[in-house]
Amino acid sequence: MVSRHGLCAAVAAASSLLAQEPPPATAAGVAAPNAVRSAAVAAAADAPSPDRVHYDERVRVLIVGGANNHDWQWTHESLRSILAETGRFDVTVTTEPAKTLADAALLDEFDVFLLDYNGPRWGEPAESRFVEAVRGGKGVVVVHAADNAFPGWVEYEEMVMLLWRNGTGHGAFHPFAVEVIDRDHPVTAGMPDLRMHPDELYHGLVNSQNVDVRVLAQAFSSKESGGTGRHEPMIMVRRYGEGRIFHTPLGHVWRNVPLSRASHVDPQFRRLIARGTEWAATGTCLLSPIPPNWLTDDERAQGFELLFDGRDTDGWRGHRAEGFPASGWTVADGALVHAAGGGGGDLVTTRTFGDFELRFQWAVAPRANSGVIYRVADLDADTWASGPEYQVLDDVGVVVAPDSDQSAGALYGLAAPSNHKVLRPAGVWNDGRIVVRGWHIEHWLNGVGVVDVDLDTPELRARIAASKFGSLPFATAREGRIALQDHGDEVRYRSLRIRTLDAERR
Repeated sequence: MVSRHGLCAAVAAASSLLAQEPPPATAAGVAAPNAVRSAAVAAAADAPSPDRVHYDERVRVLIVGGANNHDWQWTHESLRSILAETGRFDVTVTTEPAKTLADAALLDEFDVFLLDYNGPRWGEPAESRFVEAVRGGKGVVVVHAADNAFPGWVEYEEMVMLLWRNGTGHGAFHPFAVEVIDRDHPVTAGMPDLRMHPDELYHGLVNSQNVDVRVLAQAFSSKESGGTGRHEPMIMVRRYGEGRIFHTPLGHVWRNVPLSRASHVDPQFRRLIARGTEWAATGTCLLSPIPPNWLTDDERAQGFELLFDGRDTDGWRGHRAEGFPASGWTVADGALVHAAGGGGGDLVTTRTFGDFELRFQWAVAPRANSGVIYRVADLDADTWASGPEYQVLDDVGVVVAPDSDQSAGALYGLAAPSNHKVLRPAGVWNDGRIVVRGWHIEHWLNGVGVVDVDLDTPELRARIAASKFGSLPFATAREGRIALQDHGDEVRYRSLRIRTLDAERR
């Protein structure tokens, strides 16, 4: 254990990071050459499979719990949420493992067992049937103190690989880096190192059965934190019969110490658990290695900040309202979600922005329509009356031409996206990017530049005058709010990251 003061300091040190290379931008007013666009399209096509809101084939997970020397009532629900928010898993929790695991027919309904258990032995026939199921191809995920369990149960110790046994320990709860040392594995392929992860760092785990262990990541256990002065394994995998085992000693949450929940709140930990579970069940990882609502090292260095942390609505309110809408918009599965027909109106940021770069992810239901509107003025008018709009749309479901000025990625009503655009289907997350410098505007979709215009040219001003915006105070404010449009349909936004570019203008 660590003192409350020490824990507060550790969590505070990590929280600045938990509040959390762009595609090459074109020069202002100059369209990207075809070669650059073609390379961007090729890169987008070769990128890892994007996350989906929902998956047609879900992984069936049984979280095994009911006893632990940690806060298992909280961690059971946290682990369920970590998996459920990805849309990849169907999750069941048992707090009666001796009964549940004794039912061979019931075990066959699951693809993977996630162990959040450290308590009495399960007894027979539960133990034999669990081992048989794993040998037959069921996956196992071992989280934190589950590696403390069952001294002397040989088969369990063979599965878990490295265990808390005599001589094992940990130092203070503190933020530390987890270094990936093997990226030739589905779990860690493309995954960045974990940065400033707040947790306990186990040291001296014991390979009591002398089994082969593949270590994918490690962390340095500093003597200053009460550790060993050595690197300790933090992610490990192996096969057990036909089954796949994923083990991480991360994820400490102590009873009656809510601040220790920071270990599970960390988006890096959440994505690690999800990918580890997916691999243990299927042998592959469809989920992106980059956690949502998180800043990469490059983004932090460039001055990006999160507009949404995946958990609360701080920084957002209703348009022409003082607070967050009472209906329509919610935070669900790490995203700002608008329900179809839910009302609520447009969301706007509580801050205003002049020149900026905004990166975001969006996903729509079939036939859904929305938009990201920027430089919105505080007027008694709709957001689109003053601000240009990045169109968010299911082109296929709405049956709109992909090169229409009302299609996804367009500068709505004014500039159509290029024919190089790469649009992912409804229910799949798209990556959007808006760059505004003066009245020079770029729209990007899934890594490809699709709009590059200057609104302050005679041609564009004439186009605005001839459009529905002509009699409105459109594109006149040099600074304004960013809005997420309620068009009456189901839409989701996450990973909203922004950096100001005002210094470049000065």
